[in-house]
Amino acid sequence: MGTTQRDRRENLTFGSDDQESRERLRQLILFVAERCQADSGFSMTKLVEILFRADFESFARYGRSITGACYRKLQYGPASQAALNVRDEMKSRGEIALIEEGYTPHRRNRIVALKTADLHGFTGTDIALIDGVIELSYGRAATFAGELSHERSHDRAWEAADYGELIPYEAALLSAESPTEDDIARAHELSARHGWED
Repeated sequence: MGTTQRDRRENLTFGSDDQESRERLRQLILFVAERCQADSGFSMTKLVEILFRADFESFARYGRSITGACYRKLQYGPASQAALNVRDEMKSRGEIALIEEGYTPHRRNRIVALKTADLHGFTGTDIALIDGVIELSYGRAATFAGELSHERSHDRAWEAADYGELIPYEAALLSAESPTEDDIARAHELSARHGWED
C-alpha cells in the first residue's frame, strides 16, 4: 500500500511553540537586534526573515534548527507567531523597545534591545551561522528572504508550502538544480523497490 500525502506530511518537522523554543527566540531577538542596531532597514519583518533563514540553513547543514520555532508561509514572507508573541512579552517586560519609523505605507517597527542576550545555550556554530545571515541581510530591504529565495537551494523551503501553511524544515534539503536523467532513473528504481508509487 502506498504512502498518502497526509502520511508524508505527518512525518515532517515543523517546529513547535514550546518554552524552550520561546526562550531561544527571546535570546536571539536580543542578539539580532544588537547586531542590527546600525542597519537602517532593520524591523520585525527583517528579524523574522533572519531567524527563518538561519533556522532552515541550520537544518539543511546540521539536521536541526537553531530556535525550533514554526514558520508559516504568508504573502510577504515567512511568519513565526511564536516570535511575535515573544516580542510582545519582551516589550511588556522592558527587555526591548519598539520604535515606529518610516512613512505610511512603509512604516516599520524597529526593535531595540534594552538588555544583552544570554548566548550560553547556543553553539559557536549557531552564532556564526546567524552572524552570516545578518551579514547577508545587512542594508537590504526587509523583503530580502523573498528576493533571495531562488538563489540558494535551502530557500526552496519557501516554495514547499501553500500560503497559510506551516513550512516543513525538510524542505530546506530541496535542491534548486533540475534532476539529471540518472537522478530520475534512480528515483524510479527506489520508488518501485520501496512501494512509493501510488
